[in-house]
Amino acid sequence: MKIRDQRSGASRTVREFDVIVLGAGAAGLMCASVAGRRGRSVALLEHNAQPGRKILISGGGRCNFTNIHTAPDRYLSANPHFVKSALALYQPAHFLELVERYGIAWHEKTLGQLFCDHSARQILDMLIAECKLGKVEIFLNSQNLKVENGPKGFAVSSLQGEFHSGALIVATGGLSIPKLGATSFAYDLARQFGLRIVTPRPALVPLLLGNQEASWTALSGVSTEVIAWTEAASSKPNRQPPPRFHEKMLVTHRGLSGPSILQASSYWQPGEPIYIDLAPQLTKGNHLLAPLFEKNARRDVVSFRQALRAALPQRLANHLAETAAPTGWTKASLEEAERDLRNYAFHPTGTEGYEKAEVTAGGIDTRDLQARTMESRHVPGLYFIGEAVDVTGHLGGYNFQWAWASAVAAANSF
Repeated sequence: MKIRDQRSGASRTVREFDVIVLGAGAAGLMCASVAGRRGRSVALLEHNAQPGRKILISGGGRCNFTNIHTAPDRYLSANPHFVKSALALYQPAHFLELVERYGIAWHEKTLGQLFCDHSARQILDMLIAECKLGKVEIFLNSQNLKVENGPKGFAVSSLQGEFHSGALIVATGGLSIPKLGATSFAYDLARQFGLRIVTPRPALVPLLLGNQEASWTALSGVSTEVIAWTEAASSKPNRQPPPRFHEKMLVTHRGLSGPSILQASSYWQPGEPIYIDLAPQLTKGNHLLAPLFEKNARRDVVSFRQALRAALPQRLANHLAETAAPTGWTKASLEEAERDLRNYAFHPTGTEGYEKAEVTAGGIDTRDLQARTMESRHVPGLYFIGEAVDVTGHLGGYNFQWAWASAVAAANSF
């Protein structure tokens, strides 16, 4: 494998390859390595000065590289069936076998999430080593990319030179985390070749609170276990309600975050509420406000606050005592307050945007791609994989598994 950086006077000699892969992130590295190991000559072009930057920051620096519970229902797409083929052909066990072959120590954290024991760099080094075994040539700082398609295949020009191939695989990702170099290149190229785009939007992203709900930001730092969900898609014909996410919620200085909120954010639409069960630990039939329903129980703000403190962080209980106390202290008003606390409605004013979004929802419309190969239905030899495609996984390693699976599907198709 050769890693090249020819910023000072790049040669304009046209280089011929069997396949050109654009983007040396998770999907691009995986695809290039598999194609190379299959005997194909591969050029991997990356516009950054180093490959795999997003891999290195993932999972708090330990890379949540897959999830053992991967299944099609853990993905959001305009076509929920699209992911089935690729995920079936390359499963978490396959990637885990590769990880163990390289002696990378790993552990399961929670909910099937697999992390490196030590560093995300081990995953990046493994992928680069696999590229080396496949004699992949990596060209860094491949900026100013231009792509044309002619009778002899694809012509790609960049600051690193000119490249020709019969197959072009686009793995340049979405718009999330622009400081790492995210661009709209994949969408622009798709439009160039007549493919449709599902409008991109930030996903797995913190939500902002405003107006009267801005008072919640005074609780910044408070974390509690909740169930979060949104009803944004439930009213659409033949669509199942979005899933509910039972994980931690974190109040921030701007709004809401934490795993449960990030998960629900992928399904949230502007103008829709997001719902929170503030006491998911209580079994069915038990009440958050149970002490107030007892015979001869004291019913006032003090007893309301005390009941909340028994199940919730103190600062959160105090806040709810001020903002969510019943208007009266009858049994009916207490039952209504109980229902409200178990279905607490927030009205986000927006998200923290692509700067804080872990992934991008939307992207290349799957109607224009072959599910088994990721190849364009209308442009032979053109493939889109990974985050660029309208496939968004849940939090917890699912997006990496989609990167690996879609990459392998494309690499094994030519």
